[in-house]
Amino acid sequence: MFLFAEGEKQLPLIVQFINHYLGEPVHNIQMATTHKWWTAIFAKFGTTPETLFGEYTVENAIPWYTIMFVIACIVTIILIRIFKGKLSEDDPTHGQLTLEAGYLAIKDLVVNVIGEDGFKYFPVVATFAVLILISNLMGMVPLFQAPTGSVNVTFALGITSFVYFNYIGIKENGLLGYIAHFAGPKLPIYMIPITGLIFLIEIVSTSIRPLTLGVRLFANMFADEQLSTQIAGLAPPYTQILVPVVLMPLGVFVAFVQTLVFTLLSMIYISLVVSHDHGHEEHSESPGETAAAHA
Repeated sequence: MFLFAEGEKQLPLIVQFINHYLGEPVHNIQMATTHKWWTAIFAKFGTTPETLFGEYTVENAIPWYTIMFVIACIVTIILIRIFKGKLSEDDPTHGQLTLEAGYLAIKDLVVNVIGEDGFKYFPVVATFAVLILISNLMGMVPLFQAPTGSVNVTFALGITSFVYFNYIGIKENGLLGYIAHFAGPKLPIYMIPITGLIFLIEIVSTSIRPLTLGVRLFANMFADEQLSTQIAGLAPPYTQILVPVVLMPLGVFVAFVQTLVFTLLSMIYISLVVSHDHGHEEHSESPGETAAAHA
């Protein structure tokens, strides 16, 4: 199971450094709060937090994926500011042109998938795209690890996307209208059992979307990382130097593809809940979702 496949990682120096200075107070807070809560909950199932999460120590008080994700957020803001520079219509810089190209690419994708009114969702979609791309690429930088190589981060992203498109669905259609759209097209009264079956299938399908989003992103990034690590260890030190250079283009490609898949699926889910045509097309898997699911 990929859910439990993260294994033991050698913590980056920056993670060790932060935990060296901040780990002890955070650990004390955890032992006084969350550890007690989890202990009480898991005791009902005959297990302990340590069995599922590992030992609570000062060295892992702040998880590596939390630190890496925060760094990814900071790096994203810094890079956008650097690329933006001093905006100019007459003499744009290379960074500005790159940023504009990315902006237009995401904008066109949003409009094509969601529709002309979909541009209002651009800020959230673009945030997903840029943040996930930076997170994916961090694994290729020395002394860093890709936070998307942790199922905790990818599940958090999947849940965020899930909460957002459901919020949009309720906002656009109203609570009752949004719930009603799960029942599919209006059918004759003698086909009520079919309507109930469609409603059940749609509820289950929608409910597992955070899981599928999170597992897909994690599994591909984890597999890419493990493949590179295993091949690089075949004949050290030669493979440790040559293999990363050879596999780097593939790693960049995987980072971009997985960013596109997550972002595209999120846009498809938004398009389904804002569509005012609740016919068959809304309740069948779109070509875009089919292609993204196999990426």
